[in-house]
Amino acid sequence: MALTGKISTEIPIQAPPSKWFNLFAKQLHDVQHHAERVHQTKLHEGEDWHHNDTIKHWTYEIDGKVVACKEKIVSYDEEKKTIKYALFDGDFTPYYKDFTLIFRVIEKEDGSAFVNFAIEYEKKDDSVPEPPHGYAEYLAKFSRDIDANLLKA
Repeated sequence: MALTGKISTEIPIQAPPSKWFNLFAKQLHDVQHHAERVHQTKLHEGEDWHHNDTIKHWTYEIDGKVVACKEKIVSYDEEKKTIKYALFDGDFTPYYKDFTLIFRVIEKEDGSAFVNFAIEYEKKDDSVPEPPHGYAEYLAKFSRDIDANLLKA
């Protein structure tokens, strides 16, 4: 059984893609006001929410359970509308050596748009049974909440 894997979810969006990318690129501290399953976000270390060395602390709901983790930006590509985050010190830590979230806004030629969230992970050992599907489900619900709120803004 492979120890590394990737799961992703692609969600159609109605709000302008620029609003989506701006939220994650420049207003990450506001995500908690757009998604009901995000209970709290705060700076853990550093002063700028969008600096690669800054560590944020997130409290959110997965599978009906409130959990927390820390996060920092690994890479940022404005041209490709992609941001990669390292997640650590969370409920997944006993099971995974590496847990990375990749956020991407995709604009199609027909004018439609999507957000794609991918989770790349490395299990600690073969006893970890399955990919973290609860996170993919959380991100789909999280995206619908955000899209509805961005449409109102």
